[in-house]
Amino acid sequence: VQLQASGGGLVRAGGSLRLSCVVSGRSFSSYTIAWFRQASGKERAFVASVRWSSGPQYFDDSVKGRFTISKDNAKNTVYLQMNSLKPEDTAVYYCAAGNAITSTHRRPRSYTYWGQGTLVTVSS
Repeated sequence: VQLQASGGGLVRAGGSLRLSCVVSGRSFSSYTIAWFRQASGKERAFVASVRWSSGPQYFDDSVKGRFTISKDNAKNTVYLQMNSLKPEDTAVYYCAAGNAITSTHRRPRSYTYWGQGTLVTVSS
């Protein structure tokens, strides 16, 4: 399974960006797709996740109400729509895929496959 993340950039506080994660390779319909982010000097942190086939979406409290996650099955793409961005959202954002379960899906080690990361910079 390969993941290709894109869509990062420089945006002012209060602005929006949409990240894309194209998933390819062998069957991944049973996988959970997640977004993580890593700010400079910090550990990689969970942002949001969704099971490819169906199921609830999960968000970190820091992004609830501002970020949404969606899928386009025809394009094998998962999107992270980020609104009302804050300087503290500045980080490299990664998409990941794996057989994560509900109790562990917020942990980076629950994911086997990772995209290369895309940088989001939010200026104040």
